[in-house]
Amino acid sequence: MIHVHRAGALDTGAMAHLLNAIIAAGGTTAKVRPVTRDILINWMGFHPKKSAWYVAEGEEGELLGFQYIEPHADLPPDACDIATFVRIGQTGLGIGSSLFDATRVAAQKLGYRWINATIRADNEGGLAYYQSRGFEDYAYQRGVALEDRTLTDKVNKRFDLS
Repeated sequence: MIHVHRAGALDTGAMAHLLNAIIAAGGTTAKVRPVTRDILINWMGFHPKKSAWYVAEGEEGELLGFQYIEPHADLPPDACDIATFVRIGQTGLGIGSSLFDATRVAAQKLGYRWINATIRADNEGGLAYYQSRGFEDYAYQRGVALEDRTLTDKVNKRFDLS
């Protein structure tokens, strides 16, 4: 059974550990530098009234994944950006679906009309996940430089909340 709840400061240590494993594996996230608990707490505080963070936990309380939405400078005010991270080896088990059920409701309550997902074009699992949730392609970016100067293509997908 998967339990989803709002993320808080007490969750950020486990969230950092999970995200750092994904970053170290490479190839699926645009993030290239390890994060700390404090960094995540700071991110959570950037837009406290226009963001929502959720964690998914297993039966024993182990962190299985997390997801958040927040405004983004490249998007209009009625849109938010989404990010999803699931423990390596645990994809395809309903974790992302459970997270999105909560996140979608939160986005509507925050007054957003649509959600943007920006996914590396080489992240087949991420592309499939957002497609399966009903996101539709609307833009393609070629040769985007990551923080470490690696170039990658990115796909923008949109989910309409209305």
